[in-house]
Amino acid sequence: MLIDVHGHFYTERSGLADWQERNAARLKAGRRMGITAHVASILGTWGHRSPTYFPSPTDVEHANAAMLSLQRMHDGEVIGYCVVNPNFADHALDQIDQGLDGGMIGVKLAASRRADDPLLDPIAQRAGDAGVPVLHHIWHHRQRDWPNQEASDTVELATLALRHTETQFIVAHIGGGGDWAHTLRAARDVPNLWIDISGSGVDVDMMEWALETIGAERMLFGTDLTMATGWGKLRYLESRVDGESRDLIRSGNALKLFPTGAFG
Repeated sequence: MLIDVHGHFYTERSGLADWQERNAARLKAGRRMGITAHVASILGTWGHRSPTYFPSPTDVEHANAAMLSLQRMHDGEVIGYCVVNPNFADHALDQIDQGLDGGMIGVKLAASRRADDPLLDPIAQRAGDAGVPVLHHIWHHRQRDWPNQEASDTVELATLALRHTETQFIVAHIGGGGDWAHTLRAARDVPNLWIDISGSGVDVDMMEWALETIGAERMLFGTDLTMATGWGKLRYLESRVDGESRDLIRSGNALKLFPTGAFG
């Protein structure tokens, strides 16, 4: 099995004339790569009707409904994260309940609020109670504020994780930009933090450092938006990582992290 724990799709409200072709291209590329399941989300309308990282409740509902529709259409091949905006606290909890009832297997948090903000506590608690992980967008070693996002780094996510030790958190895309070495050090001693290796960055020594610092037991395969770099990391796994560690990163860890039976 090969489980992609960090994927994205689009809808007709995403402001892209070719949104259907993009969705189809992800699935086509995934089949060529051997991806068994895409665990994915839709970030509102991707900034078209409300900001990508501050989606309105209407856009959140639209995105999650579309994700559930894709999940039904591609039974077993596509499985959803429930996207929420913690600035709308009650709405976020209602969306999580509806999404999990519909078969979603995780919660997706973007850069809508700092990861250590108390507003995230009810969401983390709800995810932990339901036994599903939280995938959190991370900027690696945040040293300043960025426009239009409440970007968090792994130090802040670790603070949340230590407040909710029964909840599992995925540190998004160590190849997504910034100082990934800082992220690895910050996550090293927090056992309920997992890292996904997705993102457009494919630095030569990134995987080695991740294996040495975190260990294969908490690493997850993912692609994010760039399937080509996901393929590059997959090639690395196949050629440079031993069989047991490789199998953990490809699928073994995801099978433990997500609810039993999520992948058939």
